[in-house]
Amino acid sequence: MKHNPGFLKLVEEAKSRVKECTVQDVMKRIEKGEKLNLVDVREESEWNKGHLPGAKHLGKGVIERDIETQIPDKEQEIILYCGGGYRSALAGDALQKMGYKKVVSMDGGWRGWTERGYPVA
Repeated sequence: MKHNPGFLKLVEEAKSRVKECTVQDVMKRIEKGEKLNLVDVREESEWNKGHLPGAKHLGKGVIERDIETQIPDKEQEIILYCGGGYRSALAGDALQKMGYKKVVSMDGGWRGWTERGYPVA
């Protein structure tokens, strides 16, 4: 999908403020048995087609409204992902503005995860 310039500028600005990790980083941590707060910010229709094992679904349209109920501790690390890493960066930027200290966007997102053949739910 070709993205519009205004959207890409917004994403670029968000990415300059939000820490990113790779899909390989997340997989290594899962393999080590780490308990991660994985949050899928894609649309419900995307989530229903598959998601990372153990992930919570808080679509980008509702994450700011519902995150404090799902993950009230603003010191806990939260790893966000979407289709490719753009919406998760935007959501991460918003969560940081809400006071969340350890927000990470998974660059590559769902596409990067599935392209590597990693497990899905």
